[in-house]
This record gives sequence, structure tokens and C-alpha cells, in this order.
Amino acid sequence: MTEEHEHSELQDQLAAGTTQTLRELCDNTHAATIADALEPLPTHEAWQILARIDPINRAEIFSHLDDVTQVQMAESVKRQEMAQILAFMSPDERVDLLKHLPENKREALLPGLAQAEREDIRRLAAHEEGTAGSAMTSDYVTLSPDLTASEAIAKLRVEAPDKETIYYCYVIDGQRKLIGFVSLKDLILAWPGKRIDELMQTEVIFSRDTDDRETAARQIAKYDLIALPVVNEADELVGIITHDDALDILSQEQTEDMEKFMAIGGSHKVGAYLHTSSWQHFKNRSYWIAGLAVVGLISGYILHSFEEVLTSLILLALYIPMVTDSGGNSGSQSATVVIRALALQEISLKDTLRVLFKEFKISLMLAGMLVILSFSKVLFLSHGTEIPINLSLTMIAIAISSALGIQVITSVLVGTLLPLTAAKLKFDPAVVASPALTTLVDITGLIIYFMTVKILLGI
Repeated sequence: MTEEHEHSELQDQLAAGTTQTLRELCDNTHAATIADALEPLPTHEAWQILARIDPINRAEIFSHLDDVTQVQMAESVKRQEMAQILAFMSPDERVDLLKHLPENKREALLPGLAQAEREDIRRLAAHEEGTAGSAMTSDYVTLSPDLTASEAIAKLRVEAPDKETIYYCYVIDGQRKLIGFVSLKDLILAWPGKRIDELMQTEVIFSRDTDDRETAARQIAKYDLIALPVVNEADELVGIITHDDALDILSQEQTEDMEKFMAIGGSHKVGAYLHTSSWQHFKNRSYWIAGLAVVGLISGYILHSFEEVLTSLILLALYIPMVTDSGGNSGSQSATVVIRALALQEISLKDTLRVLFKEFKISLMLAGMLVILSFSKVLFLSHGTEIPINLSLTMIAIAISSALGIQVITSVLVGTLLPLTAAKLKFDPAVVASPALTTLVDITGLIIYFMTVKILLGI
């Protein structure tokens, strides 16, 4: 049975089920699966189904809906019903939803929440978007260093139902400063009377609330953490970022980088394609396309400038695409590798010369391979072509393949330098490199091509 068929069958069960069967279905099916089945339905139909499910399951399913569906539903249902869902959502997901709502709707919902929840929302929402603070949750367990293992476990039994994760317990002092952590495994295996300050690990990997959220997410991946504690400038524990949130962050950042690399503007949200209008897609793509089309007129000017060369040897026109495409492909490869290395912090600006030298060596090998291929291609495809009496096909093949080799080396170096220069100037390398690279390589490719063949062939 295909996944699409399963979703269709689940939709039928949800639509036709009684309140009791709906609740049993949701108890036995993962909330994400239910959410996937509800998303294609009109908002009011999806809500009619959700409204018949118990509040805890309803909030869990709602949190797995995409951002656009959540906002549409939040704007259409009654304030008391939405406030109930918010009360059962995790703190970070609750704040994310409220940030996407219009201010008047947000202010109308807040009075329906408890005072502690409102304060928690204001604290989390105060952090600048894109920082670790904006991605963290306040749903974590803290322990005092003077507790015993048995006392800590008793505390966990009470608090666990309301916490997102209890596998790491963070140890704080009287000023809420993070001084260590202890795992649930260590607590269970410890002698009951052993104190937390004897069990805890004091070397804690953490993030500042002002750090970039992608950097924090990569820390979780690098150190195989279930969660990463977040502290403020006073070293006070203010939240944690869980591994599932880290996955969401990295997925969104990768989507953003990929779309920026292809010169697509907009918000770069994961899963927003079908919810974005055609007009918005047009606006997101049009600016760079139009701008690059204007800059691309330079290519036409170069062709016009070398019209005399083309007229004297029309064969040269056949191999222009080969030279520009080879340059574009090799330059894009280089830019992609460097941008990814920068994003993963495998290289930094201080490595610029090392990176350039490495890419130069690679470009020489690529150029050597492509020179042989292009030389053979010209001899094979243009065999028997009528050419001026003072030239030979071998001479033409040498000129074309030489131009291609120079173009590949140049393109690789340009593809390396563009993202590094962008990073130096505090621009996003993905935004600058790809659109600029394509146009720049086309322009330099034509200049290199015509200048090389003009010098080598004397035309």
C-alpha cells in the first residue's frame, strides 16, 4: 500500500469516525501521521476533526502541522479553543506560532493563558530571531547540587510529565548559574544516597543565547547531544535546544542556503511551496533573474566586439557553449564546495591562501583533462570542415582547447574567491556566489576565448 493511499484511508477514517473511535485512532497513531492526513483538508474540516479529540492529543497533532496551516487555523477558531491548544504545546512551538500571528490576534490569545505561561512566552519571544535564544525551550529539568540521587529521581517523577526531555538534568546553583549536568542513566545507576555534586559532569557543552542558532544546532550534531543548554551573558541557564529542534534548524538552513545559491529570494521556509502563491514565487525569483539578464547584455557586447573574428572563422561559434559551460560547471563546483566548507566551519578566512592553492591544483588537473577532451572533440566533430588556407584544424583545436583550459582555471579560482570575499565583507556567501558566478564566468569565458584564439591563430 502506498503512502498516498494510506493517507487517503486515514482521512476517511478521521472524517467518518465517532468521537470515541477518533480518540482511539489518535491514541494508536503517531501525531505526525495524523497531521499529514489533515493538512490537505480545508482548515474548517481539519478543525472539526481536531475539536473531537482530547486536548493533549489535539495540541500534539496541531504542533506537527506546517506553519501556514497552524496560522490559518489559529485565526479561524475561537479564542478559548486556541488558548487551550497553546497551553498544551511545548514552550518553543507555542512562541513560534505566536510570532507568526498578527499582533491583534496574538494579544487576544495571551489573556487566555496562565500568568506563568505568558511570562515564559515573553521571555522566549524577546530573543532576536535567528539566535540560539529564539530556538530554545524552557521545558527542562534542573537539580540542586546538594540533592541525593534518590531525591533527584523523586523530583523527576513529579516533573517528568510536563517536561520535553528528562534525559539530561542540568545542575544550577543559587543564582541559576549552570555548573554541571547529570544524565538519567547516571541517576538510575547511582547509589541512592550519593549527592548530585558528586555525580555531575562539570565540563558542559553549551551555547550563549546570542549565538547563531545554526552554530548551536551543529554543536548538537557534532557532540551527539540529546539537548544543548543555553546560557545568558551571566552564565545563567535560560533554556535548552533539543535534538529534534536542531534537525528542524539545519533543515531550514539548508533549504535557505540552497534557494539563495539559486538566486531565489523570500522567506525560505521548509514545506511552504504549495502554500506560497504563484505571484509570490515570481517575486522571489524575478529580481535576480532580471538583474542578471541586464548584466548579461555585456556578453552580447563582447560577441559584437569580436564579430570580425567570428566572420573570418565561423567554426569558432560552434564551440562557444562548450567553453562557457565548462567554466560555469567547474566554477559552480568550486563555489559549492567552499560555501559548504564555510557553513560547516571546516575552513575560515585565515585559510584563504591554502584553499586557493588547493583549488588551483584541482583546476590544473581538471583543465588538463578537459583540454585533451576538447582537443579530440574539435578534431572529430570538425573533420572535413572548410577552413582558411593559412590555418589547420589542429591549430584551431589547440587554440580552442587552450582557451577552455584557461577558462576552467579562471572559473575555479573565481568560484573559490567569491564566497570567501563575501564572507570577508559579512555578506551571505550563498547569496553572492551563485548568481554572480554564472554571469561573471560567462563574461570572462567569452573574453578569454576570443583573446586566446585571436592571439594563437593571428586572426
